[in-house]
Amino acid sequence: MELYIDSANLKEIQDTASIGIISGVTTNPSLLAKEDPTLDVKELIKHIYATIGGHVSVEVVSTDTAGMLREADEILKWFPEATIKIPMIPKGLAAVKELSRQEIPTNVTLIFSPGQALAANNAGATYVSVFLGRLDDIGSDGVAVVRETCEIWDQHGLESMIIAASIRHPIHVLECAKAGADIATVPYKVLQQIMKHPLTDSGVATFVADHEKMMKSKGAV
Repeated sequence: MELYIDSANLKEIQDTASIGIISGVTTNPSLLAKEDPTLDVKELIKHIYATIGGHVSVEVVSTDTAGMLREADEILKWFPEATIKIPMIPKGLAAVKELSRQEIPTNVTLIFSPGQALAANNAGATYVSVFLGRLDDIGSDGVAVVRETCEIWDQHGLESMIIAASIRHPIHVLECAKAGADIATVPYKVLQQIMKHPLTDSGVATFVADHEKMMKSKGAV
C-alpha cells in the first residue's frame, strides 16, 4: 500500500519526502487555509509537487458541474500534473465523467459508503477517497467501509484506486492495508507515529552504548 501525506505544510512534506516513504500528497481547502495566508497557493502547490514529483491532488470548490470543469481547466493551466479532486455529489460525478473522457485524472473525495465509491468508479474516477476517520467520529466503523469497498473491487475487478483518507492513527493505516486499500493518505503526525517504537529507540541506544564501550576498551589496550 502506498503512503501519501495529507498536508499543505511544505516543511512537513519536505521532511517526510526526505525519508523516502511517501509517493504523493493530498490537499484540500481546509488544509490550505491552515497555512500562512500571505502564501501564494499556486506557488505552494508547485513547490509541493517539486518536492514529491508524484501524485498531488488539488481540490475544486464549486458545487456545479460547469464550475468544477472551469476550475479544473484553470488548475491544469498552471499545474498540468494535477489530479483534480472532486466532491462526491451528482454534479461532481458529471464533472468526473467529462474529465475522464479527456483523460484527466480525478480523485473523488468525501466518500462515506461503498455505494458512493462504486458510483464514483462508474463515473470514471481515477481515485476514490473513503473518509474512515470521519465515520468513526460519528460512531460508525470506518475501516469496515474501506474493507467492504475493497471486497467489491476484488469481486468485480474495478479500476479506480482506493484511497483510505481521514486517517486518525496508525491502527487505521494498518487495518486499511490489511483490507486491501491501494493508498492511505496520512497526516504528518501519524506518519511520524508509524515509524516510532520504544523498543527500536532503546535498541539503538543500547547498540550505540555497547559500541562506545568496545571502542574505549580497544583504546585502553
